[in-house]
Amino acid sequence: MNHSFPTSLRPSVRAVRHGLLAMLLVSGAPLVALPAVALAASEAQQGFNVPAGSLSAALAAFAEQAGVSVAMPPALAAGKQSPGLSGNWSVLEGLQRLMRGTGLEAVPGGEGVYLVRPLPEAGAGVELGATSIIGNRQDVSGPLRGYVAERSAAGTKTDTPLIRTAQSVSVVTRDQMDDQGVTSVAQALRYAGGTFAEYRGSSHRVDEVFSRGFGYTPTYLDGLSFGGESRSQVDPWMLERVELIHGPASVLYGQASPGGLLAMTSKRPSQDARNALQLGVGSDSLRRGAFDLNGQLDEAGTLLYRLNGVLSKGQAEVDHVDEERHALAPALTWQPDEDTRLTLLGYYQHDPEAGYRNFWPTEGVANSGRFGRLSRHFDVGDPDFYKSEREQSSLGYQFEHRFNDLLTFRQNLRYLQEDADYRQMVFMTMTADGRYLRRAPSASREELKQWVVDNQLQFDFQTGPLAHTLLAGVDYKRTRLDTDTARDLNWFDNYLLDSQNPVYHVPVGPLTTIDDNSQRAEQLGAYLQDQIEWGGWNLMIGGRQDRSEVETDNHLADTRVTVKDDKFTGRVGLLYAFENGISPYASYSTSFEPELSSGAPGSSPFKPTTGKQTEVGVKYQPLGTEALFTLAWFDLTQRNVVAWDSNLGYNVQNGEVHARGLEFEARGNLGENLELVGSFTYLKPEVTESAQAGVEGMQPARQPNHLASLWGTYQLAALGVPGLSVGAGARYVGSSYGDARNTYKVASVTLFDAMLGYELKFLAPELDGASVQLNASNLTDKVYAASCAGSDSCFYGASRTLTANLNYAW
Repeated sequence: MNHSFPTSLRPSVRAVRHGLLAMLLVSGAPLVALPAVALAASEAQQGFNVPAGSLSAALAAFAEQAGVSVAMPPALAAGKQSPGLSGNWSVLEGLQRLMRGTGLEAVPGGEGVYLVRPLPEAGAGVELGATSIIGNRQDVSGPLRGYVAERSAAGTKTDTPLIRTAQSVSVVTRDQMDDQGVTSVAQALRYAGGTFAEYRGSSHRVDEVFSRGFGYTPTYLDGLSFGGESRSQVDPWMLERVELIHGPASVLYGQASPGGLLAMTSKRPSQDARNALQLGVGSDSLRRGAFDLNGQLDEAGTLLYRLNGVLSKGQAEVDHVDEERHALAPALTWQPDEDTRLTLLGYYQHDPEAGYRNFWPTEGVANSGRFGRLSRHFDVGDPDFYKSEREQSSLGYQFEHRFNDLLTFRQNLRYLQEDADYRQMVFMTMTADGRYLRRAPSASREELKQWVVDNQLQFDFQTGPLAHTLLAGVDYKRTRLDTDTARDLNWFDNYLLDSQNPVYHVPVGPLTTIDDNSQRAEQLGAYLQDQIEWGGWNLMIGGRQDRSEVETDNHLADTRVTVKDDKFTGRVGLLYAFENGISPYASYSTSFEPELSSGAPGSSPFKPTTGKQTEVGVKYQPLGTEALFTLAWFDLTQRNVVAWDSNLGYNVQNGEVHARGLEFEARGNLGENLELVGSFTYLKPEVTESAQAGVEGMQPARQPNHLASLWGTYQLAALGVPGLSVGAGARYVGSSYGDARNTYKVASVTLFDAMLGYELKFLAPELDGASVQLNASNLTDKVYAASCAGSDSCFYGASRTLTANLNYAW
């Protein structure tokens, strides 16, 4: 595996260098002054599996596996075939074997480039023409074109082809997010397999994602834990890609839900990134501006910068509620040589109006009700009492140094602080006649401080025919969360709201503090993972030992409770990559997560929840195409599940949830004009053990059995309309149960999205780089309930949303 960094040379300088090298090849002059590093890299052995076929396709596949670029005049490959390659070879040996019988040879050109030229006796009289780069490896953290990511570091913490990763990983690229006009990370996952991304419907205050039947998927930014459950949020404009690791990921990340892990990658300084400006308007009085600026600060290109920002203001879908955001993300990369890189990453986000987060009644939302459906804009709170403000900032860095071809060290670190202030008239229950809503005034303040660091050593070496990528790491996380909550204890009939004739601006009585806690959580983990390749075989095996300590101070009761947990988690996966692009695999993995909630007063702390999963699947990447298909079957169990018992009035622990299902996801850049992404999910979750009466054997609430989606973007240049692109998508969310005892169902729904874009340079050449784009979500304005978590705990789905953006890129 190659770990060289993207070159810091300006494109014009690189082009000159490649041109000079090509001229030397044409002239037949020997290259006698190659860098020692290039020669050493060309001699190191690694495993290859390249099928026989056209020489161009074989060289492209070889370059992808080797992590190098191959430069060759196109005329040289015309009509030539390659016998293919399988086994362990150095880069130079592998290239020569691929070109046996073609009359060609390869020589190193430096910077990871290998140049193809005719053999001296075969090159007489050949007109070479221009030299082209036919192998170009994707960067797992940098910009890429289209909807298909071929490589990822999320599932393994190493740069690994997805076709050789024995686990299902969904990657949403920047291009897909731009085409679909997403304004939240949850929206970015609308078309990902195995994911119920917007169960809270039109509420955007946090990104809560259900994966494989389990909720509260933990969020990671740039490989590090980001904030706490249901708190921190990142604007998607600041991200290069959004990835979802399906299933347990504790072996690399520690405490995590068994359903999956959400991994986001920030935009970083890059020679491949373009500057961009965006101005937009939309439904609910939305006004939005965003910018993305990047470049180099010195002549040598050792200092690169990138600066992203967002300003937006509008109304929430619910009456009386606004949404406003100010966000800035600066980044600076120092790369003194090709072996060392340091990137500083900052983030600041202030949401003076962070959006609402409340419930709706079952009657009138999940069904028509005795008085008909409530309006989706109906405010169940009170505008005089309402407040929603959040401010978060973070600063960190990513450091990487390659000592040699065998050893690389990485350290990622970040400090995060968040302050939030919320007040809401919370909907509690309906009156017996179904007309009035009972509400309770509630106010809460939160202060979060978090340090997290991850140290990694990566060893790339051979043991006989086996190629190893060995990763050893130690990570540490320290979080302090201070919360206090106050409520009017006499709420029951004091704040009734008439659903047919609502009257707001109700005086609020004195609030009583019901919760005042300080919680300090520490986690220390050590992990070891080995990825072993032998021809087409890929074995991944890893283990992790975690130690966590959570100390909770209850300032009201003047008590302190300390919970310590030690847990080992592991993973093993086996995959075989056939020469035709098909890769079947099987894996087994485990997870654990400390349980921070409490049960009956005076009771012992809860045990941590644990999970285990078996996954069997197949991936297919057709040769010579930009497409990836993944089909996975999984069987997943979580133990020691905690649930709220409304009869007892506190949490109980003695539960087990079993989920099994089938996921299919397809992504493809089909030629220059059509890009597609689609998915289908069948999910069957079941509560197999429960301390609550009437729950065992039932299906957890909010979990659809079926999910399906399809989105496509088509460039109409092929039809004689250059510059015009259209996009369309459909999302199906199957029916789900609305409460733990499965007494009622939330109906299924099909939603449609659309996009229309145009490049203005086709109207006037001086407008090169400018474009306009229109997006529509829920195009038919379907009225539906997104999900329900229990009796009178429903969430309305978002209505039709329209946005128009003017973009300029250069």
